[in-house]
Amino acid sequence: MTADRTGLADIGLKTIVDLRTDTEREGAPDPQFPGVTELALDVLADTTSIALPANIAELLADPAVVAQMSAELTVDKAHSLMASTYRDFVTLDSAKRGFGDFYTGLLDGGRTPALFHCTNGKDRTGWAAATFLSLMGVRTEDVYRDYLLTNDRLLPAMQPMVDRFTAAGGDRRLLLPLLGVDTAYLDAAFDQVRVEYGTLERYFGEALGVDAEAQRELRSRFLVTPV
Repeated sequence: MTADRTGLADIGLKTIVDLRTDTEREGAPDPQFPGVTELALDVLADTTSIALPANIAELLADPAVVAQMSAELTVDKAHSLMASTYRDFVTLDSAKRGFGDFYTGLLDGGRTPALFHCTNGKDRTGWAAATFLSLMGVRTEDVYRDYLLTNDRLLPAMQPMVDRFTAAGGDRRLLLPLLGVDTAYLDAAFDQVRVEYGTLERYFGEALGVDAEAQRELRSRFLVTPV
């Protein structure tokens, strides 16, 4: 943690954008940094689904929770639930407000550099990163490559959680769709953008309130022209 604090101080961090639900934030509040503003954007406030709680590690070691998951969940259903959540990132009013405020904040020079996160840093954070990179003009295959790094870099760190789940009688295959990422999840969100808005630029303009001029300003602010 000390090294992390030092690294954030070195870049002059000004804003922490928290994409979690109120319940998640209450269960695991962000650490405080002097001079850094926290911006809470509950993008899933309007969902009928349940986000992974902050104490997920403890829950997945509870035999009663494991038994309930095993009875109610299948691998296919887990994949379907995740894909549905990604479509929510595009359709929910709370998601439009939240991600819109996220991008508005990036346009405010007084709020950057900024750090953004959710609970596991892969879904809500993954969609924010994927849309940002796409708007910047990054190739689709590179956007997906960046997104899928979760499976290489985050899943191994979650192995102890998986081990506790299996020790409590669970099937690890049920967890992988929830703890990892899949191209189908990002496909679902981008497909929803195409269905409702046609293009990413129209999604930014109509859903997020980031018009063409603001989009150009974002590119100007965050892209560096090679010398």
